[in-house]
Amino acid sequence: MSGALLVAGTTSDAGKSVLTAGICRWLAREGVRVAPFKAQNMSLNSMVTADGAEIGRAQYMQAQAAGVTPRAVMNPVLLKPGSDRRSQVVLLGRPVADVDALEYGALKERLREAVAASLAELRSAYDAVICEGAGSPAEINLRAGDIANMGLARAADLPVIVVGDIDRGGVFAALYGTVGLLEPADQALVAGFVINKFRGASELLAPGLEQLRMLTGRPTLGVLPWQSGLYLDAEDSLALDAARGGAEAPYGKETLRVAVARFPRISNFTDLDALRCEPGVVVRYATGAGDLADADLVVLPGSRATVSDLRWLRGNGMAGAVERRAREGRPVLGICGGYQMLAERIEDDVESRAGVVDGLGLLPVRVRFGADKTLARPRGSAYGKDVDGYEIHHGIAEVHGGEPFLDGCRDGAVYGTTWHGALENDGFRRAFLADVAARAGRDFTPAPATSFAGLRERTLDVLGDLVAEHLDTGALRRLLEGGAPAGLPVVAPGGAPPAPGGGSSGGG
Repeated sequence: MSGALLVAGTTSDAGKSVLTAGICRWLAREGVRVAPFKAQNMSLNSMVTADGAEIGRAQYMQAQAAGVTPRAVMNPVLLKPGSDRRSQVVLLGRPVADVDALEYGALKERLREAVAASLAELRSAYDAVICEGAGSPAEINLRAGDIANMGLARAADLPVIVVGDIDRGGVFAALYGTVGLLEPADQALVAGFVINKFRGASELLAPGLEQLRMLTGRPTLGVLPWQSGLYLDAEDSLALDAARGGAEAPYGKETLRVAVARFPRISNFTDLDALRCEPGVVVRYATGAGDLADADLVVLPGSRATVSDLRWLRGNGMAGAVERRAREGRPVLGICGGYQMLAERIEDDVESRAGVVDGLGLLPVRVRFGADKTLARPRGSAYGKDVDGYEIHHGIAEVHGGEPFLDGCRDGAVYGTTWHGALENDGFRRAFLADVAARAGRDFTPAPATSFAGLRERTLDVLGDLVAEHLDTGALRRLLEGGAPAGLPVVAPGGAPPAPGGGSSGGG
């Protein structure tokens, strides 16, 4: 096998990331050397590779699904929004600019060249490359400069499958409309559809699939059933609108309750996945002071806009609630941006350009933002347990008191660290939660057998099983080996029957 395909979606969070991971795991188990690829990713969930490059967390997870080492070329362009109008541009793992939409246009040719070279490198090194699109391929206002969806497919002659989330409703309109809005040369590469998150009677769905085939001339390659607990390493905060992880435990004295501040620019909320996977721990996302009232632990997570999100925290009353908790000796954990908020003072002439800003003053720390970005994979220990994590930050914390806590500090029941991923270390997580439970007066005891790495592997295996059992894997192989079928019809918007012939098909 030697080929590639693009997994596109009708919307953000339609299932592109998990389907790409599932195809990677299925192919890897079939003995195929496979790699993931996402040309351009807009996400605040990122990860640091072993060689110090920053890529989307979802692509890191997909590489694990494929059984290969995550590399910068698997996500050459990463956009990290800091406001509604500006984003940091990370190119091949390193930040190169902070731009608005118009300034971004000036970088497009440089980014396009990096995308093409990265995909070519992966295709020369692996038997198959599974590419993930970004958002929807039918964003017609963005098509001219597109490097992640049909622009990529056209440039690299990739067959495309489009996944739609039926749980949201309107999936047939979304799939038909996605194809219908594309120009004929783009349509010629769209080879089929995948329905995601189906729960119901298959016999009721079947007539719709047949009508979709008649209207578009394209088959549905599979229907993936609803499966809970598949939100590990989500890249879009839309995932927080749905339940993340397993069912919540019933509230009781043995239940540990965790409230996480849902900042407008929340980043690396994947840090909390390890807590959600711990039996007896309930994790909720909080947007107001009342959401913190019965929490045993409040977490201030990462943020791409520390000063702005601190202002949000103060504006909705949560800052005052956190300060009261600290005075009462009730646990608070700050991670990266959240840790910076707990400091006495923040000096930021880089991210927000706000100058000197008062922090919450709950830790003996001063933070200064620098132009250089720290990207690292540190190791250390806490509670007598080995801990490794990863760092992604511009803010440098200067600690002048308290007790050591990883690279940060602890003062009473307030903890702070710049390390993402620390809670994924099983021994450390259990020891930390036992400490929190003791301070909160809970009878909660962490389960000694919980392995976050093992759970991740089992989840990736589930994704591979879903592909193997519910998709037309023969059709996927044909697309990888031969490209999009010749003569796919052109779909006219508005419900007209498909016209025969779709231009160049890129292979037979």
